[in-house]
Amino acid sequence: MAAVPAATLARGRATAVIPAGLEIAGLAKSFGDRKVLQEINLTIHPAEVVCLLGPSGCGKTTLLRILAGIEDLSAGTISMDGVVIANSTASMPPERRGIGMVFQDYALFPQMTVLENVAFGLRALRRAEAEAAARTAMASVGLTALAGAYPHMLSGGEQQRVALARAIVPRPRVLLMDEPFSNLDRRMRDSVRDDTVALLRETGATCIMVTHDPEEAMGIADRIVLMRRGRIVQAGAPEELYHSPVDLEAARFFCDLNEVACSVVDGHADTPLGRVDAPGLPDGPASLCIRPQGFRLLPPGQGTAARIRSVRFLGETYLAELDVQGLDRPVRARLRERPPSSRRRDVGLSIDFDEVLVFGHQRA
Repeated sequence: MAAVPAATLARGRATAVIPAGLEIAGLAKSFGDRKVLQEINLTIHPAEVVCLLGPSGCGKTTLLRILAGIEDLSAGTISMDGVVIANSTASMPPERRGIGMVFQDYALFPQMTVLENVAFGLRALRRAEAEAAARTAMASVGLTALAGAYPHMLSGGEQQRVALARAIVPRPRVLLMDEPFSNLDRRMRDSVRDDTVALLRETGATCIMVTHDPEEAMGIADRIVLMRRGRIVQAGAPEELYHSPVDLEAARFFCDLNEVACSVVDGHADTPLGRVDAPGLPDGPASLCIRPQGFRLLPPGQGTAARIRSVRFLGETYLAELDVQGLDRPVRARLRERPPSSRRRDVGLSIDFDEVLVFGHQRA
C-alpha cells in the first residue's frame, strides 16, 4: 500500500500537566561483573528539559530505562517529588510511576491504526473516553487526518508523532525520550524536533531526553548532563558546557578542535599562533584548542603568517586548511566569507580568543 502523503495540519493545543521533580542519589547498575552506571547523583526540577548526552555505550539509555522502571537498579535511590519509586530492594511498577516513554524505534503496533496505537495505554477508560483523549493527543501533534492509517503507511516523522501522542495521552508528569529523532533525515529531524520541543513547553511536563548529538542537546535542553563511561562528568546549561568544558575530552565532544601542544609559563602559553592566556593552569605541558570558527583571514603581512592548503565549500561556510610555520599539521578554519581559492596563497591569520581553550595535562 502506498504511503500516506504527509499531512499539512495545524496542531491543536496540548493538555497541561502538573510536572514532577526527580532526585537520583548514588545510583549504580551492573550487568554481572560489568559496571554500566556508577555514582549517578542528579536532581531534575519540575518542567525542566534535560538532555543526557554522551557517546554510545556511556550508560544514557540504561539510566533512562531504570527511570522508567524497565530495568532495576543495583544501588541507590530514585525519588519523585520526595517519594521513593526505586531502590536496591524495591521498585514501583512502571505503570504506577506517572512516567511516559518514547522509544528510539517508536515501538508502534503494526496491526493497530494510529488511533488504536495512541489509545492503547488508556484501557482503564471506557472506549468513548479513551478515543476522545487519544484524538485530543493526536490533534496536538497534527495527526487528526491519519487516525485510520496504519504505521507502515506513515513517514518516519509521522510515526514519531504517533509515538509522542501515545506517550503524552496519559498525561505523564515525566516524559522520557530515547534518541527520538535519530531515525529521521536531517531536514525532517529539525522540523519534528522543533514541534516536539514546542509541545513539551505547552504541556509543561518534565522531560529527560537521550541523545548523542551535542548540537541537538544544545538546541533543546535547559540543562545538559554529559556522561562518560557510566558516570556524569559535567552538568549545566548548554552555554556552560560549550564555553567551559570540564576537560579536553568534553571539549572535543562539543566541537572539532585544532589542538596544538604547548607549554604554560606564568599563566601564558606561547605557540606558533601567538601568546594565549592560560589563567589558573600550572606551569608545564598543555594543549591549546581552537575551534574552527575561531579563525579569521587577514591580508598577508598581518597577524600570523599562514598559507592556504585547500578550501572546500560547505554551503553556509567554507572550510579552509592552512599551513602555519612551526605546526606539524594544518589548522582547519571554518569561514563565513569566501577565502582565496588558489592553493599556496599566503594570508594572515587572527584568532577569536572566545573560541580558545587551554587544558593542562589530564585524563583524556
